[in-house]
Amino acid sequence: MRIGVNVPNFGPGTGSGALRQWAQTVEGLGFDLLMISDHVAVTPDVAEQYPAPFYEPFTTLAWLAGLTHRIRLGTSVLIVPYRHPLLIARMAANLNRLSGGRLVLGVGVGWARQEFAALGVPFERRGALTDEYLRAVRAAWDDEQDYRAGHIPIWVGGNSDAALRRAVRLGQAYHPLRFTLPWLRGALKRMKDFAYEQRRPVPALAPRIALRLTDTPITGPGRLAGEGTADQIHDDLRELRALGSDTVVLDPFSGDPAETCRPQQAWRALATVAARENLTSDRTPKEQP
Repeated sequence: MRIGVNVPNFGPGTGSGALRQWAQTVEGLGFDLLMISDHVAVTPDVAEQYPAPFYEPFTTLAWLAGLTHRIRLGTSVLIVPYRHPLLIARMAANLNRLSGGRLVLGVGVGWARQEFAALGVPFERRGALTDEYLRAVRAAWDDEQDYRAGHIPIWVGGNSDAALRRAVRLGQAYHPLRFTLPWLRGALKRMKDFAYEQRRPVPALAPRIALRLTDTPITGPGRLAGEGTADQIHDDLRELRALGSDTVVLDPFSGDPAETCRPQQAWRALATVAARENLTSDRTPKEQP
């Protein structure tokens, strides 16, 4: 099982220097994947959780690709209805090729009504648009003479049953976000049922979990996977591996924008996990396609 990190690409402490340090720290600790999030218009509903400045993911990942060597790069998650599908296909294909085949495209439908309105995209059609656009992206990638996309895995994010069904229809992996382990066990059972109904294979599992390291154990039914002592986090990762996770992405942002001004605490937590999970930074970079 590989382990990645969701890096904040927003907030008052984020800029070129901070993003460079994040990338160098995450790759240097031996993590396999660096992911960032997506918003286009920082409307009030977005700003409540992810305040400006917000760095656009394709632009940012292209820049980080030139600063890194081995680590995979991805979106968690790209809001599909915000961009024309041929633009998504072109930007993703170019980024994958220029980075040496390192892109993972995590996708979702979005949730910010005001942002949808600002972009002129009908909020009520976001699910249907996501399905339509993902099919168009795949069709564009089939043109190897033009797009030359190579293999770009699509991870379908979201914690709803609609997301589970979409992962079965259109994804290589299911990418649930911040959950309890009992919830995940139930979701995986439902996904298997949906795959059986659709007569399709069950997608791989690539969850994004919280990362909040504490000195004393966190107990209670509401504890998110990835919260608690080093032992608890290790046990969570072990259970996720047993549940079939191909990759697990750690999300150290707990919701306070001021955290982006002091990332050292998150880096210490990541270093603890890296040491506990015996990660190593001496993996061979992928060759250019």
